[in-house]
Amino acid sequence: MSKVILDLRGQRRIAIEREALMELPESVLLCLFPNGVVLSPQRPPRIGKDGVEEEDEAEDVYYVDFDADCLEFVLNFFTSARDSFYGPPSGPKRDLADPTPNTQQNPLFLKQAIIVLREELEYFAIPPKSTIKLAEGGAGIEGGENEARTDEKGLPNQALLKLKLDCGASLLERKSIFTALQRNVNRENNVAEQHLIDMLCMSGFERDDIWGFRALEPNRCCIASIALVLLKTGIVHPPITSPDDKGKDSTEKAAVQVNAQQLATAQKLLLFWRKPARKCWWDATDLTLDEGKETQREIKVWARRVWTLELSLI
Repeated sequence: MSKVILDLRGQRRIAIEREALMELPESVLLCLFPNGVVLSPQRPPRIGKDGVEEEDEAEDVYYVDFDADCLEFVLNFFTSARDSFYGPPSGPKRDLADPTPNTQQNPLFLKQAIIVLREELEYFAIPPKSTIKLAEGGAGIEGGENEARTDEKGLPNQALLKLKLDCGASLLERKSIFTALQRNVNRENNVAEQHLIDMLCMSGFERDDIWGFRALEPNRCCIASIALVLLKTGIVHPPITSPDDKGKDSTEKAAVQVNAQQLATAQKLLLFWRKPARKCWWDATDLTLDEGKETQREIKVWARRVWTLELSLI
């Protein structure tokens, strides 16, 4: 079985090569397979009349709870990164043979490195206090059907559900990666968090970067985001050449150029290879809903942000 069929929330099926699946970031694999990647047959073997197991031509489908668009975003980025580093499948390949021992021991010389940053943002909208509305006769009444609240069983009414959806849509538009963490740095003067931002921006990110993929999770007050960038290693390989071009040039093979300072920074991120690191913090913000309309209102939202940082080598 060279390909794996993934059914993503019953909305779409994606066929992926087994090798490409195992190259996905650990944090993504954990979301796809919370109990571990066990690609065993999904059906019992078919036994013929003679007692011999028959070949089953039907495909095994694995049902996973993951956003199909997010997985396609990751797969497309990894495919593009792989082709740019090693060469396209049908074209010439990069010659990574180098007699220098240091290059053979350092995986950054031989593989494409990708920084993977994921965020899971759970938000909690604080409904405005109850207001006094005037009835037709002029008497004051409290609350009403339009008031966001829960019933006696603790279940939200339609107004509260709409409030949560509106807050989610507003937060979804805030796509800047580092704004929330920088706000936390400024508030608490956290040197470690500032160092994290600086290291990521030296390694491939820009300070004004936005999330590559960002979407609301179904039936949850949660926004899942992911950003992928190529790691700046400071290593410059010679350009990919075809065998015909190599024959025309009788000069020595071009050497690999290395920026030692950039390589030292990149090697720090090797600590996150196959070892995702998580960071969690709380953040409060005010949202303006229905801006410019009669129903405009300010809503306070508390957000629990969980970052997962890792390095993938493909």
